[in-house]
Amino acid sequence: MKKEVSIFLVALQFYTRIPCRLITEYDPEIINKASRYFPLIGWLVGALTFFAFWVTSLFLSTPISIIISILVGILLTGAFHEDGLADTFDGFGGGWSKEKILEIMKDSRIGTYGVISLILLIGLKYFALSAIVFALGETTNYSILFLMFLTYHSMARLTAINIVFTSVYSRDDEKSKSKLISKACSHKEILGAYFFGLTPLFALCYLQILYIFALIPLIALYFFAKRFFEKWIGGYTGDCLGAVEQIAELFILLTFVCVWKFI
Repeated sequence: MKKEVSIFLVALQFYTRIPCRLITEYDPEIINKASRYFPLIGWLVGALTFFAFWVTSLFLSTPISIIISILVGILLTGAFHEDGLADTFDGFGGGWSKEKILEIMKDSRIGTYGVISLILLIGLKYFALSAIVFALGETTNYSILFLMFLTYHSMARLTAINIVFTSVYSRDDEKSKSKLISKACSHKEILGAYFFGLTPLFALCYLQILYIFALIPLIALYFFAKRFFEKWIGGYTGDCLGAVEQIAELFILLTFVCVWKFI
């Protein structure tokens, strides 16, 4: 149990900005094992962003509360995934060879493609969350909304980590943090990631089976992203995973909006 707690704390430190004290010495190999808890980190981020929305909605308007919840999610992760999204769009938008794409993605400066991708993604997230809250009605069912927050954060992370399980790391830079999670994963990492990634969705499906349709765009995104990354750069990078995670969040929210049209 102590070992698993240590692995979780490493995942918490690696994937978020939440301060925590490790109870074991740092070991690069443990980051690979921490991938099993990546979707569980989604539970935590989802719960905290929901809490931010719920509390602020008691005093502020719904649109402001939604913006605050998105901001809290960004602060909790240190814009870890948003940065990956911007770098990925800059790299693939401006590069025409593997070397050039990777060079652009590693540049700390943000370009036109990155800015546009962030504006569109955050804007669509805002409108999707607004549509969901509106669909729930004036007497918002906070238990359903809470599960939705858990689901879209955990499932998005599961979609991203699936690429790690089935593809190869593209860069040769051994110092890269993402290189550490590119090593072969055991069944414990895979089963753990799927358990924590799918549980909130199954809980939602217990309330309304139509939510199962959230899997369709995620499966399509996984296969397209994996094929696209392998075609252009021979695998994935940490930025690629961040981009997939963010796009998956948006796809899940848009699916929820669609589901409400049939409930």
